[in-house]
Amino acid sequence: MNPRKSGVLLHPTSLPGPWGIGDLGEEAMGFLRWLELAGQTLWQVLPLGPTGMGNSPYGALSSFAGNPNLISPQRMVEDGLLPAASIDSPPHLPGDHVDFGRAIAGKERLLRQAWESFRVRSDAPLREEFDAFCAAEASWLDDWSLFHSLKRRFNGREWAAWDHDLAMRVPEALDRARTELADDIGFDAFSQWLFFRQWKRVRDDANAKGIAIVGDVPIYVAFDSADVWANRPLFHLDDSGRPALVAGVPPDYFSATGQLWGNPLYRWSQLKQSGYAWWIARVKANLRMADYIRLDHFRGFAGYWEVRAGEPTAMNGRWRRGPGKSLFDAIRNALGDLPLIAEDLGVITADVEKLRHQLRLPGMKILQFAFGDLDNPYAPHNHTADSIVYTGTHDNDTTLGWFRSTHDWERRRALDYIGGDERSFHWSMIRAAMTSVARWAIVPAQDIFGLGSEGRMNRPGVASGNWGWRAHHDNFSVDLANHLRFHTELGGRLATQGARELEQIAVVDTASGT
Repeated sequence: MNPRKSGVLLHPTSLPGPWGIGDLGEEAMGFLRWLELAGQTLWQVLPLGPTGMGNSPYGALSSFAGNPNLISPQRMVEDGLLPAASIDSPPHLPGDHVDFGRAIAGKERLLRQAWESFRVRSDAPLREEFDAFCAAEASWLDDWSLFHSLKRRFNGREWAAWDHDLAMRVPEALDRARTELADDIGFDAFSQWLFFRQWKRVRDDANAKGIAIVGDVPIYVAFDSADVWANRPLFHLDDSGRPALVAGVPPDYFSATGQLWGNPLYRWSQLKQSGYAWWIARVKANLRMADYIRLDHFRGFAGYWEVRAGEPTAMNGRWRRGPGKSLFDAIRNALGDLPLIAEDLGVITADVEKLRHQLRLPGMKILQFAFGDLDNPYAPHNHTADSIVYTGTHDNDTTLGWFRSTHDWERRRALDYIGGDERSFHWSMIRAAMTSVARWAIVPAQDIFGLGSEGRMNRPGVASGNWGWRAHHDNFSVDLANHLRFHTELGGRLATQGARELEQIAVVDTASGT
């Protein structure tokens, strides 16, 4: 890993802006300027794929595609794909959370308008760029565009409920569908081109500012995804195409009955026979979007929890051996050094730690877990340099939300250990993260803003009402950036430690974009 760094966890959907959901336009650039002012060199995001039912980034419809809802209308106007008048009257949607139904409908309407314009009036350079993208990404883009077009035809139903020949990918049926849905397929490819075009601009700007993007790759994929539909032999499915064995975790901190995720489990033996080609392609695709990748549920690569489909909870499962080091050897041989982070939370056993150390991957330390007893590995005095410390993650309550709702004895112990007072406890935790021996420190934006449970991103095991939190322009103040910068410098994490004065850094008002 690189020298001591720090950064902020904030998913792009949580950015402010006029279209009901954060996007990759000026608001993203403004956030990068704020990070630079605050002395941060890491921006961690959640998975960036297209979301399905429940809007979870961890249940994406594709491991390779980007989320079209993040495409900026403003950037489409700048590229000549939309008339300026088309974005003069953005919808009046809530500013503090995403109304996914209305935001997605509004974004698709603008994308359709841009596609119609592009089809009939695109200039040669843009057309050449689009055609080159389609050719370069055909290995996943063709399956994704057909899958999403078919899903639209079947009113959003799971692929296993489509007409049998299409669900089972009978070649003649697929050929007919490609002809009948040619326009829809072109639209989905066009949306992907726009997403990656805009994301590249954001990532390039981040890197120019010395900010690295930390991405996120879930170990499992959604059953209702182009990944499973196009690669059925790689997953434990029954004869009808539905999952036979599904993923989850046994009872843990988050749930007394475990977490039954329901994702189909991999046929690791089949993947190994192919040299892990699908996983290599997946990691390579995600490294196009990020400088580092957090591997969600890393423990599943050492050993995973297997549950038969149809079980009501995850309690009646069993541990099975994962692919272990052989998977990562194959990825490293194909792609070189692995800029990976191991999400090693949950039931961590000796085999998981052994694998992480063999691969020399940093693990995670969560400060909200630190105060049950002082011998646990999350207490700051037990941190190690080969780790990344977080106040909390997207699955935790905010720091203030956790502090206000936890047991009295744990709250007292946290105050005794961390210091500070109840009103500013979030800054005490941020200071503890910044001064930890852990090489990196990453703080959810909600903790920097001092939000309570109203700012929580996800409640594991709760099916609805998640992923919608959004920041306000007011959150990104110069004073707050300076305060975060102070704690960053205190912990020795400032990239240019003392090299630049604060007033020399240009500040951009994200509300006006000027």
